[in-house]
Amino acid sequence: MCVIWVCDEEEHVLATWQAPGSCPYCGGAIIGADVQRAWRLCFVPICFSGRRRRFHCSFCNRPLVAVS
Repeated sequence: MCVIWVCDEEEHVLATWQAPGSCPYCGGAIIGADVQRAWRLCFVPICFSGRRRRFHCSFCNRPLVAVS
C-alpha cells in the first residue's frame, strides 16, 4: 500500500510595507505583508484565497496579530 500526498498550499507575497508601531517583545520594527494563498491538487490550482494582511517583527521574526 502506498499513499501519495498530491495537495499543496502555496503563498505569494504581493506587497510589503513598514507598519506603524514596534514589536511588544523586542521593540523592533513591524513589517506588514499582503499574502495570497493558492491550494493546488496535482499542480492544478483549485482555490485562490483573497489577500490577507500579515504582520511580523523585522528583528525577532515573530508573527504578530493585529487586534481591531
